[in-house]
Amino acid sequence: MILEGKNVVVVGVGPGLGREVAKAALRDGANVVIGARNEEKLAAIAKDLDPSGSRIKALSVDITDTARCNAFIEGAAEAFGGIDAVAQVAAFDTQFGTLATTSEEDWETCLNANVVGTMRIAKASAPLMKARGGGSFVMVGSQSMWLQPPMPQIAYASSKGALVSSIYHLAAELGPDKIRVNMVIPTWMWGPPVEAYVKWQSQERKISEQQVIDEITANMPLGEIPKDDDVAEAIVFFCSDRSRMITGETLLVNSGEIMR
Repeated sequence: MILEGKNVVVVGVGPGLGREVAKAALRDGANVVIGARNEEKLAAIAKDLDPSGSRIKALSVDITDTARCNAFIEGAAEAFGGIDAVAQVAAFDTQFGTLATTSEEDWETCLNANVVGTMRIAKASAPLMKARGGGSFVMVGSQSMWLQPPMPQIAYASSKGALVSSIYHLAAELGPDKIRVNMVIPTWMWGPPVEAYVKWQSQERKISEQQVIDEITANMPLGEIPKDDDVAEAIVFFCSDRSRMITGETLLVNSGEIMR
């Protein structure tokens, strides 16, 4: 129970990674506040994860809206009496395109959501974690920063690269307040989006789903696509006091696909 007595906020909870982070945090003893834009789906996830409702609270948030970010974080602190850790999973990741095909609007949308949006959440939550004597802010990166995926996402990848730079500045700035800042960087994650991609490629190319999976894992020494919950475990570790002396770090959860 490495999060016993902790209040953890998970931003960006849907059917994939965000849900698994919330599930793991509850399992490990935390009170959890989950946030996303779709209130109906969010409420259903909360009920599924904790039918009693005693250790989970669902609140609406939009990382592109400063006022809503501030209200969400304030509400999260009120829910259980403070904030000890924030897992910032929310991102705009559905933009696809190359330099030639990505519009200025797409660039602005990605940067506003993924970079500025993350800073909105960090700025709102830092004073509240300071008030608790410290805490942990965890971001989620993407290997697309270094490796072009089959479907190019230059704006999304660039926004995630910018977040890597931000962790070093935040770690230095917030460290004196005992607030740690780290990033988990996954590769492909076996969850709803990747499952859909595998099915689509299988049908489009008339090959088996296993052949598509084999292509994805070809450069992974462990030979397996990490699952959403594998990545969630790393995030929960960073939320816990077991990582109390780790800040300004990135952790690859990628089956060995890239080694740095």
